[in-house]
Amino acid sequence: MRNKLEIFKKAPYLLDEPEVQVLMEYCERLEDELVEFKFEKNKNKELIMLDMIKEVLKGCNAIEKEQMEHERFGYEAPNYQATISNLKSYILEICRINKIYL
Repeated sequence: MRNKLEIFKKAPYLLDEPEVQVLMEYCERLEDELVEFKFEKNKNKELIMLDMIKEVLKGCNAIEKEQMEHERFGYEAPNYQATISNLKSYILEICRINKIYL
């Protein structure tokens, strides 16, 4: 991608034309929008990661509760291997869907 001023390098006098000035202002606005879009895109990934962490914590809390019930009431012990596998699958799937590379 070329710098917008490089386009007029061979004919700098064109930069004084009103139409070219309008075009340059339009390019600057588009560049600003692109920067804002990139920021929002990154911000959204942060929100996705925050949501994913909350879901993982919820899963951890549930397995801890199962463990306490097992110890207190003799209920069936939690299946830690399945829980770990499910959490890992969840994290990998959310990352794949949202193009988050760990």
